[in-house]
Amino acid sequence: MTKDILTPELLRKLLAYDPDTGALTWLFRSNAAFNARWAGTPAFTASTCRGYRRGRILHNHYYAHRVIWAMTHGAWPENVIDHINGVTDDNRIANLRAVTVQENQRNISMPINNTSGHMGVYWHKSVQKWQAQINVDNKHIHLGSFADKQDAVSARKAAELEYNFHINHGRQTAS
Repeated sequence: MTKDILTPELLRKLLAYDPDTGALTWLFRSNAAFNARWAGTPAFTASTCRGYRRGRILHNHYYAHRVIWAMTHGAWPENVIDHINGVTDDNRIANLRAVTVQENQRNISMPINNTSGHMGVYWHKSVQKWQAQINVDNKHIHLGSFADKQDAVSARKAAELEYNFHINHGRQTAS
């Protein structure tokens, strides 16, 4: 069964959604065996290695955030669903937004190998200066070399504003 057949209306007949918690629950069906085991229990409780919730409906795998988007907005998302706060199992509708891949890349967390504490800012040993850079639509943009780290950070922040990066971009990941 494809997502074209699995309509938002059918999803609403199979699942209940709590927008305050982001939880999905299986609803009662005409199948007594299903009801005895699953009705009223949490749905989409499996997690991927990246923490996304997923589950199966009618023998096909789906991500919870995409199912929730379809149920809430009446259509499957055309692109990707961004978890605004970066918490991949936080499926409250207030934390989800439909974006392009490029927009999604403008709301990523700080890489674990970052040593400066700021996205796009690093110490360039051979020139003994702080470098600032930004990647926009797969293009690397050099923002300058700076003697002062804060000047490099300021240049990067200004570029994030100019290119409409999300305010959460570069957030620290939860440990």
